Amino acid sequence: MSHRRDVDTRFGHVVDQDLAEYHIAANADVGSVEVHMLDREDLYFNALGAKGVGELGIVGTAAAIANAVHHATGRRVRDLPITLDKLLQ
Repeated sequence: MSHRRDVDTRFGHVVDQDLAEYHIAANADVGSVEVHMLDREDLYFNALGAKGVGELGIVGTAAAIANAVHHATGRRVRDLPITLDKLLQ
């Protein structure tokens, strides 16, 4: 199946008419992700005294979603969660 994309060559933005065939990024689209353990104490942990290792791999997700919201709406929300009332301020 051929996926033709209409792209605004000035900015490189995809300008398809709808999202029906819009490519949604998946794990296969991400290059290598490296996590480095630092040999120093981390004082930020949960009530049980633990920190989830899964958090390390998704630190960029909220920023990516916030940027997508900004590109879609023109509004920059700098604190989470991103809610409709924050977009309408």
